[in-house]
Amino acid sequence: MRAQRALAVAALAAAVLSATTAATTTTTTTAASTGSATGLGHPRDTASPTPAGSAVTRTDAGLVRGVRTAAHRTFRGIPYAAAPTGDLRWAAPRPVPPWPGVRDATAPGPLCAQVPAAHAQLAAVEEDCLVVNVTAPARTRAPGRTAPVLVWIHGDGTVGAGEFFDGRRLADRGVVVVTVNYRLGVFGGFAHPGLPGSGTFALQDQQAALRWVRRNATAFGGDPDRVTVAGSSFGATAITAHLTSPSARGLFQRAALSSGEGMMDMPAGAMGAGVPAYPWYGWRTTREMQDTGTETASSLGCSAPDPEAALRCLRALPVERLLRVPYIMNAFQAFAFGNEVLPELPEQALREGRFHRVPVLSGATRDEHRLFVGAAHDAVQRPFTDEQFGRAVETAFPGMRECVLAEYPVRDHSSPALAWSAVVTDRMWARGTYAQHIALSRFVPTYAYEFADRDAPMYLPFPASFDFGAYHASDTPYLFEDPQAQPRFTPAQVRLSNTMSDYWAAFATGGSPNGPGLPYWPRFDDAHHPSTPPRTQSLAPDRIAPVDYASIHNLDFWNANGTGCAGQPSPR
Repeated sequence: MRAQRALAVAALAAAVLSATTAATTTTTTTAASTGSATGLGHPRDTASPTPAGSAVTRTDAGLVRGVRTAAHRTFRGIPYAAAPTGDLRWAAPRPVPPWPGVRDATAPGPLCAQVPAAHAQLAAVEEDCLVVNVTAPARTRAPGRTAPVLVWIHGDGTVGAGEFFDGRRLADRGVVVVTVNYRLGVFGGFAHPGLPGSGTFALQDQQAALRWVRRNATAFGGDPDRVTVAGSSFGATAITAHLTSPSARGLFQRAALSSGEGMMDMPAGAMGAGVPAYPWYGWRTTREMQDTGTETASSLGCSAPDPEAALRCLRALPVERLLRVPYIMNAFQAFAFGNEVLPELPEQALREGRFHRVPVLSGATRDEHRLFVGAAHDAVQRPFTDEQFGRAVETAFPGMRECVLAEYPVRDHSSPALAWSAVVTDRMWARGTYAQHIALSRFVPTYAYEFADRDAPMYLPFPASFDFGAYHASDTPYLFEDPQAQPRFTPAQVRLSNTMSDYWAAFATGGSPNGPGLPYWPRFDDAHHPSTPPRTQSLAPDRIAPVDYASIHNLDFWNANGTGCAGQPSPR
């Protein structure tokens, strides 16, 4: 019964969290992988003369043929690890077998197994999906000169794929962009007693992709010693894990995190009515994940006294059978710690300086939580009421209701939904983001930002009737080409997108976002006087300049002397 409750709670929290997939996943109707698509496990091209408009290069596993245009070279669906099928389901990624001749890399590989979500109508049953996509400048650099590499880890953890992130804008700025597929949901996070790597297979896939980059970057004109790992939402949380994972040492030289949850907790009800409080948003102990795995195995008819027998049973099940279990993808969305890949809680490791010392660019959006409240209520014709606002505050912050309501009155926020969004954005997202910046900046150069375009186009399938503001992951289309957002950019938003792309490219190049002609971006701890607050660069169409992030998000109210209202402890 305890494991059943844990499974239900994990699924409910993660199901709400799943509104975080970015880029064009939402514009694809249904992309079911049936085994006949271009990708792993299918007939390869054999060696032939290079046709016009194509580009051929050699990886450590064989030749690949991509597409060359006047501005770019693109290679899609290149395998970086062997198919995680059969006995390799829930095993560390293995080297990809070499292939003969020239492998076609002109079309995406298969999506990893996933089920549709409200925000991303994607479906796939393929496990042979561990591929990367490479976008590089068309012109190779002079001999001896290589380009910086940016490796993108997409968010959500249950749906999506690397192919949905178009890296041409960054490639135009001299960066080689690599986007990654990794195992999702139950395939990437499953845990069970006696299973090595429990709860970390997605992280292991990402590290295998980074090792592939280290071995193969030069084949695409990239520098293996200038690798930036970047990601948004759950992808950024994964990067926090890699910063603290011993097995990721030396795989990247910079890190860029957008809307990450690495030092974020979860007040009761913050992610939806009935979701209890939890001290860590993206982390679970290995034991917790194994308990959930044991309960899942039982529900699938694979319980056995011998863990090996249970795992044999589970590995023999068809993908379709696993995906029929309600919420199974969400139940394994978090990352497990207390194991070989992630020995300790990343939050603690960051606070105490036990992480890889690389420059970090990190930030969040101005109105993070509006996406979640709007998607659950006002944007889908279920208005969040004053009564619900009061109940939500009391649930999240027992004994602090009147104080919090006085601090965040509905009259200042147009609606109860926007008031509650502001409460959770400040208390959960901004507080966690700020704590992470403080922890990082004690040991490494840290460049903090807040994306503040409150008119950012909505590229997820939600009605425009709700004021989403600068919602969670709304900054992603400003770095990656997006067919839903791009056509709606104003001239000012185009300028902001160009500046942000310049910043990220400069950071990938030299470890600082600053460059010729760009508004100066100070380090987070670049204070000229002890009373000067840390610097967070605000990124908005009408203003790019440092701001007092803690003041904007009312963090004195939530953090003052460790107390909340009237001396009541502020819930952790």
